Amino acid sequence: MKLAHSFTFLALVSLVTGSPIQQLNTLRLPLERRNNQVDVKGLQAHLAQVSAKYRRGFAAYAVNKGHAHHLSMPASSKTMKRHIGDVPLMAQSVELWYGSIDVGSPAKTFTVSIDTGSTDLFLPSIDCLDSCNGHNRYNPSSSSTAVDLHRDFVLTYGEGEVMGKQFADNVAIGGYEAEGQTLGAATVYSIDFSSENFIPDGLAGFAFESISGYPAPPLFQTLVESGQLQEAVFGVKLSPAPGASELYLGGTNTAQYQQGNLSYTPVTNAGYWEVNLDQISRAGVPVGEPEASSIIDTGTTLIVTNMGNATLYFAGIPGVTSYVEESEVLYSIPCNIIDDYAPTLTFGGRPFTVSGDTFNLGPVEEGSSDCLAGVAGVKDLDFWIVGDVFLQNVYSIFDMGGLRVGFAELV
Repeated sequence: MKLAHSFTFLALVSLVTGSPIQQLNTLRLPLERRNNQVDVKGLQAHLAQVSAKYRRGFAAYAVNKGHAHHLSMPASSKTMKRHIGDVPLMAQSVELWYGSIDVGSPAKTFTVSIDTGSTDLFLPSIDCLDSCNGHNRYNPSSSSTAVDLHRDFVLTYGEGEVMGKQFADNVAIGGYEAEGQTLGAATVYSIDFSSENFIPDGLAGFAFESISGYPAPPLFQTLVESGQLQEAVFGVKLSPAPGASELYLGGTNTAQYQQGNLSYTPVTNAGYWEVNLDQISRAGVPVGEPEASSIIDTGTTLIVTNMGNATLYFAGIPGVTSYVEESEVLYSIPCNIIDDYAPTLTFGGRPFTVSGDTFNLGPVEEGSSDCLAGVAGVKDLDFWIVGDVFLQNVYSIFDMGGLRVGFAELV
């Protein structure tokens, strides 16, 4: 009998009190949220890291598939800055949600960022020195199920690289176990993954194998191929409210969304979760070209487009201010009117409007009357990255078996 498990993403395991609650075939772990001040420099660094992530993914796709991805970005000459399974999610600032996994035999618990915009799983190695301080370290020599694959890896992130050695080991998430899962044991962490900048221990990608830098099947694909899941589907709810976010493995949590307005759209290229964005509009006025390519990415905070579309989006808004940093641009709008300019995104013929609460990222600085907006621009981007500013407003369904993405309004 195939079981379905539920698990909630954790922010910091050390902050969790009490025991997980288990009911029937559901394993639920508590969720907490860390509230950090959002600022221009932090978001600019985040955008640079996002650009580096996509360039790396496109490069891996070209190697793995033997041809360029149709959305490939030009190479950068600079180093970028950088009832079913239900797992509690945690937001660090507004930039990521993360949960817990157990690795090895005997199992050791780690926290990982859950990223649908990448594929590979990595953790800090016991051999990582100062750059991994503050993180739990993976020690393959302490696991009876660890296998040295005798392969190195290098992943470019922001201001540096994550590098180390590849191993295969057992990885458990939400009550399911992926045996022989390929993971990276990092001996060097870039500054982007220092404990001051990145609270989780590591990162788990939930996209497709074709963009793997290892290359190897991602964690979710390993679970699908093991036959444990009821469906090759996972559902995501993201929320700033404590205990309200979750990753649901093997199906969807129908208690979280309005089934009557569920809308699916097909994946157009199984590397990223890439789908057509019918239209994005502001106050009923379309912005950019219709039927644009978009990538659904839980690992990106903002809704990101190219510089031209970003300029069009904010054109004519009273009091708008731009913040340009080399290849990225952010915008602020007076806090008393910013809610009026939140976008509507249409997928599969159904419009979904972003709330003012999620579009408004907060004051530019303490005491400011201008607030940062949740749409940004990046140079050389020929697609939209649909990040958490949008995803907090919907229940998202990632169907690997049916190669489609679904959205529905939350209950």
